[in-house]
Amino acid sequence: MSAAPKVSSRIGSRKVNRLKVAIFVAALMPLTRLVWKAFTANLGANPIEVITRSTGTWTLAFLLITLSVTPLRKLTGIYGLIKFRRMLGLFAFFYAVLHFLTFVWLDKFFDFQEMIKDVVKRPFITAGFTAFVLLLPLALTSTSGMIRRLGGKRWQLLHRLIYVSGIAGVVHYVWLVKKDVRTPIIYACILGILLGYRLIVWITTASKRPTVFGGRPAQASES
Repeated sequence: MSAAPKVSSRIGSRKVNRLKVAIFVAALMPLTRLVWKAFTANLGANPIEVITRSTGTWTLAFLLITLSVTPLRKLTGIYGLIKFRRMLGLFAFFYAVLHFLTFVWLDKFFDFQEMIKDVVKRPFITAGFTAFVLLLPLALTSTSGMIRRLGGKRWQLLHRLIYVSGIAGVVHYVWLVKKDVRTPIIYACILGILLGYRLIVWITTASKRPTVFGGRPAQASES
């Protein structure tokens, strides 16, 4: 009788591992495509802009995909989706690093004074830099060991910075495009839905909690 659950568990683990491999390969496809275009000289008249836009777009896309895991697992009941969230979040950081390196290396040629001026004087760069900086502690504390060290509550509180990073990323995209903002607005709407869902859940959960007076739950009014 006890053997059945173990076999089922092994099958589930194998499926998860296969899906992780598939997600890993799929997540590298945008970079592979970009490298191939660079190798074949198909990046157009302004290759730096193409690389910058591509890495930035995929950073934001993976941020939104990561944020969609929690709503999807709760709405669909597929709680195993949580096993992919860390990988998706790290890919968001990976593309953010590539986006940042494009700015530092290809665009500014490591001219740090010029970079600092841009961050201070150009609002869309300020927003993008803010989004990147906020992702740093999330990537550094993504391991199981860091979760144990920080404790579950403090870790969860810290990782809520992804909400602010997502907002800063969308603002960066909107301010960057300036004219045709249709695509950035789509990202903004998706982010709004994902954050709105969390707000509704938080309000609903908070309203169900009994009000505490003097350490005891408040009694419901008879009226």
